[in-house]
Amino acid sequence: MTLPRTPTFSLNGKRAFVPGGSRGIGLGCAMALAEAGAHVTVAARSADQVEEAAEQMRGTGYAADGIALDVTDLPAMEAAIDAIGPLDILCNSAGLARHSPALDTTPEDYDAVFAINVRAAYFMAQYSARGMARGGSIIQISSQMGHVGGIDRAVYCATKHAVEGMTKSMAIEWGPKRIRVNTICPTFVRTPLTAATFANPDKRAWIESKIKLPRVAEVEDLMGAVLFLASDASAMVTGTSILVDGGWTAG
Repeated sequence: MTLPRTPTFSLNGKRAFVPGGSRGIGLGCAMALAEAGAHVTVAARSADQVEEAAEQMRGTGYAADGIALDVTDLPAMEAAIDAIGPLDILCNSAGLARHSPALDTTPEDYDAVFAINVRAAYFMAQYSARGMARGGSIIQISSQMGHVGGIDRAVYCATKHAVEGMTKSMAIEWGPKRIRVNTICPTFVRTPLTAATFANPDKRAWIESKIKLPRVAEVEDLMGAVLFLASDASAMVTGTSILVDGGWTAG
């Protein structure tokens, strides 16, 4: 009898790119990949934040660098991906939310959110996949709002539903090239960006009423899902989403 062995979670020798990786969820994604052995390039618009994140990661012993990048500038993003070199892993955490009642949505807010959450995410995946000659893993940080609706979140939900749809289509097209495409869909996660939301008693009560587990999410709750989708442990997983939502969408 030959006993089966768990596929490796090691990312030694892998090259990873994490847009939006200088803080919050994106920094957690970058650390999860770096801890497993990948060389990680983090990107964000703020050069100072990018360099601070990369420097701290290097100071802890990980292989990391950073680039200042506006992901809505498609030529600059394509050039950056080409310069980094053939990628094994793309973990896109860049995103934008501008919430308002659907009756009050402005064209400017609509365009800004779609430009980052859909347009940039789409072409980022395309540019990365072109160089994945030996296969790879593309991970989009989506949202539980890609599976449900939310008050004052019509635009945001629309973008995340779009990400879920394009992920399935890309997975079908690129599967023969051994490129896997998946999403991670978190609930509300405690980060500096969500501090004001959690500080509002009514909003926090609403969030806690929707999450079935008895606490809110932390950045660390996403890191295992990122590592799983980036590694050989998920070699037969593509075109799907991992909901890290504490049971929000189950109810």
